[in-house]
Amino acid sequence: MEKKNIDWANLGFGYVQTDKRFVTNYKDGAWDEGGLISDATVTITECAGVLQYAQTCFEGMKAYTTEDGHIVTFRPDLNAERMENSCKRLEMPVYPQDKFIDAVVQTVAANEAYVPPYGSGATLYVRPYMFGSDAVIGVKPSSEYQFRVFTTPVGPYFKGGVKPLTIRVCDYDRAAPHGTGHIKAGLNYAMSLYAIMDAHRQGYDENMYLDAATRTKVEETGGANFLFVTKDNKVVTPKSNSILPSITRRSLLVVAKEYLGLEVEEREVFFDEVKDFAECGLCGTAAVISPVGKIVDHGKEICLPSGMSEMGPTTKKLYDTLTGIQMGRIEAPKGWIKVIK
Repeated sequence: MEKKNIDWANLGFGYVQTDKRFVTNYKDGAWDEGGLISDATVTITECAGVLQYAQTCFEGMKAYTTEDGHIVTFRPDLNAERMENSCKRLEMPVYPQDKFIDAVVQTVAANEAYVPPYGSGATLYVRPYMFGSDAVIGVKPSSEYQFRVFTTPVGPYFKGGVKPLTIRVCDYDRAAPHGTGHIKAGLNYAMSLYAIMDAHRQGYDENMYLDAATRTKVEETGGANFLFVTKDNKVVTPKSNSILPSITRRSLLVVAKEYLGLEVEEREVFFDEVKDFAECGLCGTAAVISPVGKIVDHGKEICLPSGMSEMGPTTKKLYDTLTGIQMGRIEAPKGWIKVIK
């Protein structure tokens, strides 16, 4: 299929409407057949559960053109599993995991012309999401839902190359210990918007959230998990019941251990330890790994030895290896790559 006439090299990280999206509706206790449609608009009642009580969850993933010309996506089974967990926690009906993956495959295949070519630095972002669609005025779950998947071509998350970020220790709490921090609920992201804009207004790139119970342990940022490297080259990530189980982070830990032969630890990370780490990164779908150069704790600066000019050496190896797997330059573990075309 001929590609769309898009300046792939200068594509930003924003929404570009593509030709098709997948839609299915839940009513009377069952999902309908669902299918691809051309209309990008969503029509719902003014009293819809999603508008009144934020009953919605979503996933984020990407499709890539590999070095050998295939269109693939990365570990969609984990996105399907995570969305199932989100739905259960929000009292929403589960869209079966096999159908979730099929809907993603259908949507990407239908928008093949928008999948950026290999080597362009761009990818096709895929957004599956679900929301309560019928009228709900009392505080209760909706009885009808819509599950949709849309795609949009996006450029690199950081234009002009990856530069280490400056982040601050945030005074706001991201998630309660027994709350919804471990699922991908829209409400979590709404709660983080003021904090991230406040950080930007004060000259910081991101927030470091500490645990709400004791404010002594590192949790995550508003949209990414932390990854640290010790001075003896051990990879460490925070473990908590109130952080989102990032698919990128989980994949990077496998890469660290199985591909790079590094020691890996998932454990509670106390903020007091941060000053002793050699490298720090934020990991997620959008940028894979964003290096952190400086952490500011109420005016006190913690400068990582990796510096403010480039990624630390271990972080760079992790980034290069995982993106190499995603793009087909490095052999992937079994089941990681779903070939679409």
